[in-house]
Amino acid sequence: MIKAYNAPLGRVSIPLLALVAGKRSTVHRRSRSLCKGTPGNVQRSAVHSQIMITGWRVCSYLWLTFFVLWVVAALFTKRSALRISWQRGLRYQIPVVLGYYLMFSMKLDMPWLQHRLFPRSESLDISAILITIAGMLFAAWARIYLGRNWSSAPMIREHHELIRSGPYRLMRHPIYTGILLAMVGTFLANGKVRGLLAVLLVWLGWTIKSRMEEEFMVQSFGDQYEQYRRTTGALLPKIHG
Repeated sequence: MIKAYNAPLGRVSIPLLALVAGKRSTVHRRSRSLCKGTPGNVQRSAVHSQIMITGWRVCSYLWLTFFVLWVVAALFTKRSALRISWQRGLRYQIPVVLGYYLMFSMKLDMPWLQHRLFPRSESLDISAILITIAGMLFAAWARIYLGRNWSSAPMIREHHELIRSGPYRLMRHPIYTGILLAMVGTFLANGKVRGLLAVLLVWLGWTIKSRMEEEFMVQSFGDQYEQYRRTTGALLPKIHG
């Protein structure tokens, strides 16, 4: 080998190139084996992470669209005749706002809130999106049946009507049922402690608000509403024995 270095360039180039080529092919084979067939496949993990991020983003975009359309629909309602004070409104507004903040905020750095309750998967993500859509569609269906009687706060509209058809034939507050179902679907995409707390807080807020609304309904419709309340559930259909 020492003599080879004193030989002409043409004589040493072939063995050296073969040696270098051999090392390169060995490294290449090793790198391929690391990326192929191992449990910690980097490419597979990247694709899986992209699927999960997409699922969460889909739910977020669905909620953004839902809120925009909801606000636009609020412009076409009757004038209010009687409504609760803003102080009483805080009783349900605070838990609802806090719930949505926990679900969607990206600035929560408390580790226990970020603890994952169940593993992520592509099938779970798809189910989460479908449940979120189903809940929003159910809430929109109930909102359409209310028409111009709908209100964002507990109140009585001018010429208010008692709606008992469509989803209101099954339950008294189907809009909240649909929104809660959508929140459950989004929680499946979230999968963390903060998502579970968000669902519970929104449920608490809507429960408080629904009871405030029923006070107004009893004042306006009296026995007619009392009878309606006896035959229907609040957020779920009533099971008659």
